[in-house]
Amino acid sequence: MRCLKSFGERIALRDPDRQTAEIHIRAALMNRFNALGTAETERVS
Repeated sequence: MRCLKSFGERIALRDPDRQTAEIHIRAALMNRFNALGTAETERVS
């Protein structure tokens, strides 16, 4: 995990199964960053 590429770089793996895994890891990371950066709103009555 320590050598994970930034989001803008190409997928370097040649094996289709490993490419799929790399894409899933990147998507999971982006979803996690979005969840951390999203503000939580609460209704005040």
